[in-house]
Amino acid sequence: MDQEKLINQWNQMRSQIINAQMAPSLVLVGVVIAATFGKFEGASDATKYATLGIVAVTGILAIISQYAAVREGEALLADLAKVSSPSNLAKVIASSRGLLSLSAIAIVGSGLAIFALVVWMVLA
Repeated sequence: MDQEKLINQWNQMRSQIINAQMAPSLVLVGVVIAATFGKFEGASDATKYATLGIVAVTGILAIISQYAAVREGEALLADLAKVSSPSNLAKVIASSRGLLSLSAIAIVGSGLAIFALVVWMVLA
């Protein structure tokens, strides 16, 4: 693959990571709004656990999608580093592996932290 195709693929993968955050964000907004108005205070245990299940599944699927895009991005960076006569942009992107790995850690870590907060918010 040439440099231009690799950079276009890189941009698509970045967009995929961002887009994978939309559904869980909307679910979280709904749960936070419901909690803000006290809707979980009188809710049955089944409703609370169903809410947590929906949040968990949505978050897990998003984390898997984002993590897969990160792994594919790491492979793309290795390919981009091998391009002959790379542009400055290609060099900068190819050197982004550390940031990409850090984002994978942040995706998993923040997902777990947010889920813990949602559990506390729904069950409290």
